[in-house]
Order: sequence, then structure tokens, then C-alpha cells
Amino acid sequence: MRYKTFVFSLLILSFTCRPLPAQVVEPDTLAPASSSFSVKSAILPLSMIALGGVVSFSKTGQSVDDNVQNALMYRKRPITADDYLQYLPAASVYGLSLLGVPAKHDYIDRTIIMATAYLTTGVLTYVGKQACGVMRPDGSSNNSFPSGHTAVAFTGAEMLRQEYGGWYGVGGYAVAGLIGLARIHNNRHWASDVIAGAGVGILSARVGYWLYPYTRRLIRRKRTQITALPFYTGEAGGLSFSCRF
Repeated sequence: MRYKTFVFSLLILSFTCRPLPAQVVEPDTLAPASSSFSVKSAILPLSMIALGGVVSFSKTGQSVDDNVQNALMYRKRPITADDYLQYLPAASVYGLSLLGVPAKHDYIDRTIIMATAYLTTGVLTYVGKQACGVMRPDGSSNNSFPSGHTAVAFTGAEMLRQEYGGWYGVGGYAVAGLIGLARIHNNRHWASDVIAGAGVGILSARVGYWLYPYTRRLIRRKRTQITALPFYTGEAGGLSFSCRF
């Protein structure tokens, strides 16, 4: 049953990577270059999601999860910084521009891309958690697969790579990787959850760029006002997006 559920979830994830039908659009000389869809660019994140699923839903893989958990789980106290640092790569997508580092897109277009990317992250993570029902290593709930913190961090890291490239992207991925390790260390996720979460994050960011030519025209033509604000309730945090048409 768990295997069938995972295959169903993968089909949903794969569907999001299908290119949109060709459309005839008017030339827009103001629109900056963006990443177009290619099957090749979807292979890595989908492979990571599939690998995480194979590890999580096979007996051999579950023993690997157990061994990694025993090696990395905290002995004295957990790390709490992961609840905040998961948003650092996304915040840096805006913060580096304030420091004078040139980005690929302006603030409005970055917000459009980020909104699409994190909406995709939320949907895919929710579907995966609800469909797979994997118990967390600490036994607190059965929504372990995939790791949401890791997905959020890797979405921001991939956007950093897309916008600034070079060592900025490397730094973003390093932070995201540490977030994933922290989730295992804190006994909140299995290694397979983290691998799949990283794949979801990278895929979601790329979906944001793939859909960007369409979302940009929709929002810019209607002169939509977009506001992005971070929030923290004491128990959870994130980025809130509001659109005014």
C-alpha cells in the first residue's frame, strides 16, 4: 500500500513538470531572460524525490534510514536554529540586491517567481505528507515525508543560484544542506525525507522560473500589486504573499 501511494504521489509531481501548451504572444522587450522548461532540468529533482521514496518505502532503505538516524541524532540537545535559518536563502534573494549585487530579475519579477515557487512547494509538500503518511522518527506524527523545512530551504537556494549564480548559489545550497542535516539531528526527519524534500524544493523553484513568462504577463498587464512579508507566530514561520488586482 505504501508503495502504491508513493507511486501516485510521484505521478502528481511529474505532472507539474509538463510544459505548458505553446502560445502565440506579443513580443515583450522589457521581459528579462528566464529559464525555459527542459526535461533535462527536471531529471535531478525528480530523481532525488524518487530516491527518497525508494529509501523510505523499502526494507533495505529503511535500515539505511535507521543507521543514519543513529549516527546523526542528537545526544544532548537539539538544534533550534533550523526553524529560522530555513528562510535565509529566500531572504538572501532580496538581501543581496540591497547590498548592490546584481540579480537576474528585478524585485517585482523575483516576487512573482518566488510566489509561484513557494506555492508549488506548499502544494507538493502537503500532498506528499498526506498521501505517504510516514511516521516521524520521534513518533510525534505521520507526516514525515517529505521534509518541509528542507523543501523551503532548497527552494530559496535554487532561486539564489538562478538569480546570482556562482558562490552565492553554492552558499545557498550549503545552508539548505545544513538545514536538512539539522532535521535529522533533531530526530524530526529521516534521511529519505530530507533527500525528497531537497528534490521538492529544487523542482518548485524551477517551476517558478518555467511558469514565469506566463505569470509575469498575467500580473504585469493587470498592474497587480504584490507584497511579500515574513511572519513568525512563535510556533511556525514563513513568507506571506498578498496580491491586489
